[in-house]
Amino acid sequence: MPDLPRIVPVILSGGSGTRLWPASRESYPKQLLPLVSNRPMIVETALRAPASAGFAPPVVVSNEAHRFIIAEQLREAGVAGTRIVLEPAGRNSAPAIGAAAVLVAEEDPATPLWMMAADAAIADVAALHRAVAIGAAAAREGRIVTFGMTPTAPETGYGYIEKGAPLAGIEGAFAVARFVEKPDAATASQYLAGGRHLWNSGMFLFTAATLIAELERHAPDLLAAVRRSVAERTTDLDFIRLGAAFKDSPSISLDYAVAEKTDRAAVVPAAIGWSDVGSWAALWELGNRDAAGNVAVGDVLLEDARNCYVRSQGPLVAVLGLEDAVVVADEDSVLAMPRSRAQDVKRIVDRLKAAKRKEASEHRRMYRPWGFYEGLITGERFQVKRIVVRPGGRLSLQKHFHRAEHWVVVNGTALVTRDAETLMVRENESVYLPLGCVHRLENPGKIPLVLIEVQSGPYLGEDDIVRIEDVYGRG
Repeated sequence: MPDLPRIVPVILSGGSGTRLWPASRESYPKQLLPLVSNRPMIVETALRAPASAGFAPPVVVSNEAHRFIIAEQLREAGVAGTRIVLEPAGRNSAPAIGAAAVLVAEEDPATPLWMMAADAAIADVAALHRAVAIGAAAAREGRIVTFGMTPTAPETGYGYIEKGAPLAGIEGAFAVARFVEKPDAATASQYLAGGRHLWNSGMFLFTAATLIAELERHAPDLLAAVRRSVAERTTDLDFIRLGAAFKDSPSISLDYAVAEKTDRAAVVPAAIGWSDVGSWAALWELGNRDAAGNVAVGDVLLEDARNCYVRSQGPLVAVLGLEDAVVVADEDSVLAMPRSRAQDVKRIVDRLKAAKRKEASEHRRMYRPWGFYEGLITGERFQVKRIVVRPGGRLSLQKHFHRAEHWVVVNGTALVTRDAETLMVRENESVYLPLGCVHRLENPGKIPLVLIEVQSGPYLGEDDIVRIEDVYGRG
């Protein structure tokens, strides 16, 4: 008997994590942050499906803005062979997993795909693997398998799955009686007591062939757009860039497009310590609480505080006499609220967006394929930034129409192109780049290059860049 194809983990990394502002923003969302452990959440997700446990290398579906960050985080974690698929526009989970299924089906349509979000927390990985093994058996019989989490509280923030009859010959798997929208508190309490309802985790398992067949039945327009986008794909460095036809797909979740319509739906109940990490209150639940029930992360001082979640990404945060509160300090923003209002953070982000405040979507530190930069001081016709270039990193060959720059190296060695010159600039040395000159910055060394950049001119926006040559394929 031939070997069965290995399960391909498909990690969807398209969310922005609005309810975890100010730490999570569009430029650097929650799946890229170390919120539950000391590793980014997308790395934790990928490491749950290691080659040593028989899984194939993962497929990650992401947007273009985060591609280099994801690639570098997975590389540093030793996750080999990852295929990163880039969406030209976000279209929710059904088109994303549909594209992955069409790609994988080119190699073997019988391959099982394990779809999961990049930003969930799971405490018991061994129990997860047992559930996936049961799900794979059902998937190979043509089922669309979801994983229902055993409820531990009358949670109103999750959708539910009502468990049906057991599947013949597959112990631990059941037919789905129905999917249920997020209930009110009284209904959620009934579900918890009844024992037939499970939290909908959003994880699925199916073969590529089964998903494609069900998309053909229930969402043919979506599948047609996805197929065209896969046929039009291009390779961009190590990335698979889907064609523009992807934008023709409706924006819809897999639950609505297929799972709630199919007659092949199955569920595997699991108790794996799962959380979607959807709010600061969820992180308080997951965190290591002290004797007073507090979770403190970063430079935090607590005095007479109880049941609080306090996190600092920068300054010292001192909390005195608060109970059941959340205080989160980033480098440029602070959030304070009762823990019971954790689901309302999106209202703050919506107001910031309406006011066109950059804090709604951008961090002070902005990541690039070569490293990162962060703003230090902004004034009239000038700004100061700290730039860090990883070893081997190379900025684009570029010029500016409205600003001049002065670079001071504080750590490492910089190789600087300035028009026809090539300069080696060492620690405590500087170089001036007049307005309009063609220039490039590189780190030829083996340690990070750190420099202070002083920009001066009438317009200092990041869009005042004309890229002449770029090794990272940016326009």
